[in-house]
Amino acid sequence: MTAPTEALYDLLPAFYRMRDSEAGWPLRALLEVVQEQANLVQEDIDQLYDNWFIETCQSWVVPYIGDIIGYRTVHEGGEPGGESTAEERRRDQILIPRRDVANTLRYRSQKGSLALLELLAADVAGWPARAVEFYRRLLFAQSLNHLRLERGRVVDLRRVDALDRLDGPFDELAHSVDVRRIDSHRSRGLHNIPNVGLFAWRIRPYSVSLTPAYCLEEVGPHCYTFSVVGNDTALYTSPRQESGPTAIAREVHLPTPIRRRAFRDRIGAYYGRDRSLLVWKGQGRNRRPVPRDDIVAADLTDWQYRTSRGRIAVDPVLGRISFPPGELPKGVWVSYHYGFSGDIGGGEYDRPIEDPREFTLYRVGDAASFKFHRIRAAYERWRQDLQAVMGPAEGSGIEPGSTDGDDEEPSVTDEAAVRRLRHAVIEVGDGGVYSEQLTFELGDGESLVLRAANGARPVIRLLDWQTDLPDSLTVSGGPKSCFTLDGLLVTGRGVRLEGPLDEVAIRHCTLVPGWSLHPNCEPRRPAEPSLELRSVEGDVRIEHSIIGSIQVFQDEVRSDPVSIFVRDSVVDATDPDREALGAPGWPLAHAVVTLRRVTVLGRVLTHAIELAEDCIFLGRVFVARRQRGCMRFCYVPLGSRTPRRYNSQPDGVLAVVDERIGRGELSSGAGERLRLREELRVRPEFNSRRYGLATYGQLAETCAGEISTGAHDESEMGAFHDLFQPQRAANLGARLSEFTPAGFEVGLSFES
Repeated sequence: MTAPTEALYDLLPAFYRMRDSEAGWPLRALLEVVQEQANLVQEDIDQLYDNWFIETCQSWVVPYIGDIIGYRTVHEGGEPGGESTAEERRRDQILIPRRDVANTLRYRSQKGSLALLELLAADVAGWPARAVEFYRRLLFAQSLNHLRLERGRVVDLRRVDALDRLDGPFDELAHSVDVRRIDSHRSRGLHNIPNVGLFAWRIRPYSVSLTPAYCLEEVGPHCYTFSVVGNDTALYTSPRQESGPTAIAREVHLPTPIRRRAFRDRIGAYYGRDRSLLVWKGQGRNRRPVPRDDIVAADLTDWQYRTSRGRIAVDPVLGRISFPPGELPKGVWVSYHYGFSGDIGGGEYDRPIEDPREFTLYRVGDAASFKFHRIRAAYERWRQDLQAVMGPAEGSGIEPGSTDGDDEEPSVTDEAAVRRLRHAVIEVGDGGVYSEQLTFELGDGESLVLRAANGARPVIRLLDWQTDLPDSLTVSGGPKSCFTLDGLLVTGRGVRLEGPLDEVAIRHCTLVPGWSLHPNCEPRRPAEPSLELRSVEGDVRIEHSIIGSIQVFQDEVRSDPVSIFVRDSVVDATDPDREALGAPGWPLAHAVVTLRRVTVLGRVLTHAIELAEDCIFLGRVFVARRQRGCMRFCYVPLGSRTPRRYNSQPDGVLAVVDERIGRGELSSGAGERLRLREELRVRPEFNSRRYGLATYGQLAETCAGEISTGAHDESEMGAFHDLFQPQRAANLGARLSEFTPAGFEVGLSFES
């Protein structure tokens, strides 16, 4: 709330205020200056009161309140930093969680309960988890006078569901004793009397609401996939609230991949509105959800399963749908949840929306409440509205003019309309698939934002419309023109930018690497670029996105290099030996690149790298200007030609080996063998490098610590740096050791 600026002046008697008005308000001007300082003092006093409470205090006060109640900070995840940057504030919130400090006293009163371990994982690290007491799974002879039927029992081959959950967090079968420690860093054991396991899920479920399913015509007209790209994708559980604070989490309470047998036995827990998935049939007003009784859980691995009439087969493991061949639907729509590590790429997660200062909004959607049902129609309406107030176009741009064609100056209202119409926002408000030919032409000083509404994930599907011309999403613009792509998934083709655009921004988007996917997530066109820059002279910014290869086209060098800024993103050339950034027909791209927290799956061939920080390069890097820029806290393969490097790998580990050779501790032959082992050891390992899988771009648990904690702030390198996974794990490990009862040992395991 803004403090009043005339509070002191209003306290004066009316006589003085009347005299002041006759003199031209000098007294009021003086008291406004005094009031401004008084407001600052009052705000500081109010903030001091708010800082007494953990719920309302400032971030820098949280450690001090924690110190009063004996809250112990964790130094393994790094020391808390300052408040100067947003990144430091996010890191400090992970190192010293406000919620963790607030609940410290409550945790102490619940020490010794199993449910407390799950609560710690959620509050401290933000990970849903399940705690398991392994002594309950040990094989032992029960007393006939005191049977415990809930304890682990011997294997019954007829209990297929129990066999399906074997050796997982939901295992119910009996095991022989394992004397290894559960927290051993060499070889971990599970089933022992003092062992308690905490299984945590780092993969998050992301929703996709009411989007068309993809028909696999090469297999059959009755075969569909939930993923609109055409790949197999595991369906994830949308977690439900547990029954009480002491309840132990089950499968429906955690973001787990849906198993076929669990889906068959408990279909009501997964299928339906406000559940994990739902299937519709029909188009428009005739679209109806498929009843739960018509859904059959099936294994559609080879599409050999055939359903009876009136039934629909769903495979939650592969994300496939099969209809009876004689009952082909006129339209299939789905809602479901998929798994991914973080808020990167197009999705329905909450993201910041940036609007121009003045703009005109055109909303697009399939429902009747939307004025436009196609993106192209909204764009054409914008050009018509702009033409109506600007007059006829001249050349590639449109010059301002009067609305009636005479020589009079436009009115103030017309000038305001012109300012608004020169900056358009086309917002897609649903999760539909838009298969259109999209070519946008921007005049001088114009800007266009093509974005998804917050909470929606629309898909632009580019088809092969023309035989003699490319079918990319093409944007051409003149000087001082700007284009923004925000929150969309683009498949089928790439994006082409042409002309002297002043600024291009791609935020929270997915430009599918390889254009589209096979069912096994292999790219269909692995060598094709996702982004083409042709004669672009301005800045190109890519943020929180997944994008394929970037190609800078140039017939000849006539201007300064194009500036490309990439942060918190994945640049995927589909193979480390392909070009993630290059120029067709030229050895190097005429570009200057700045990368922060980026995972690059491919080679980078460019004019210069201004800065690369906390990045992973799986392919070799080659720059022309080694004297310009630097690379810090990055992984760069051997044989790369880069600007100067600082605290990067494998340089760091190889320097240690060279020092040992120089001191005479190792012979030259042993040193070379150790160099090779160290270079292989620190090479980044991923759970998956294929877009479309839930673990895409996620560092494996076996990845070397120099990579998983090798960033400048001891977080992981690459696109998921801002998740601060090492800090979360260190914080949670310290809290577990603090609240574990004496005589027990707790081990943290990642299920995803």
